[in-house]
Amino acid sequence: MIELPTIADERVKKPSWLKVKLPTGENYRQVRKIVDEYKLHTICESGNCPNMGECWGAGTATFMILGNVCTRSCSFCAVATGRAKGYDLEEPMRVAEAIKLMQVKHAVITSVNRDELPDKGAKVWADTIRLVKELNPNTTIETLIPDFLSKWHLLYQVIDEKPEVVSHNMETVKRLYRKVRPQAKYERSLEQILLTKERGRRTKSGVMLGLGESTEEVLEVMQDLVNHGCDVLTLGQYLQPTKMHLNVERFITPEEFDFYKDEGMKMGFKYVESGPLVRSSYHAEKHVG
Repeated sequence: MIELPTIADERVKKPSWLKVKLPTGENYRQVRKIVDEYKLHTICESGNCPNMGECWGAGTATFMILGNVCTRSCSFCAVATGRAKGYDLEEPMRVAEAIKLMQVKHAVITSVNRDELPDKGAKVWADTIRLVKELNPNTTIETLIPDFLSKWHLLYQVIDEKPEVVSHNMETVKRLYRKVRPQAKYERSLEQILLTKERGRRTKSGVMLGLGESTEEVLEVMQDLVNHGCDVLTLGQYLQPTKMHLNVERFITPEEFDFYKDEGMKMGFKYVESGPLVRSSYHAEKHVG
């Protein structure tokens, strides 16, 4: 067990290891053009991802379907909260066409939560996966999906389209769920991962650090994930998107992230991506198999 430093003042400046490069370059501009032209949403933008410059510069992006307004109000997330107006049935084809234009080898697709819809968005999800595969037969797919409020027939409707990786993020430790994810349930997310694994899909989850969790609590959620069939884990630093969101309680050091990676591999994860700037879709192409 490593000894943790004391909790930093919430107003402390970001440490040097959290500095990122501004988005530039021809590849970045090309991705920007395609996203705008096809009227697509990306979690890169909506979630204020610090790796947008790197990923877009490499010609990749994480597409966000079902609009850019989420029915849930997670206290860490920069995506707008509210009640969206319908949804676009042509969006799946536009995503598939954009992926083809970008010549993406591994596509990552996520969505907002649409709890108000009878099918929670499952049809749009299934259509998107199917059309991406039809137009891009050599492209592998990772889907970062919601929990469908335990309506598991909707989960199966999506994952039976056979994306190569199915991801569902825990986001935080059990004790902090009500504070961080008030409309989610720790056990429900674990059950989804188990059912996805039992359905024969490669499973993945992500956890943010720096919200006040202890080392023991991080190791607990990691072990719970292994016990429920999770193959791939990402661990990254929580960064406060606006003053309206949760404060950063502490900046986790690169050495601590290395510690968690080592422990995760000992527990039995097939792959652990662990570092200050890691996000759930960061280096996702490595997680296929």
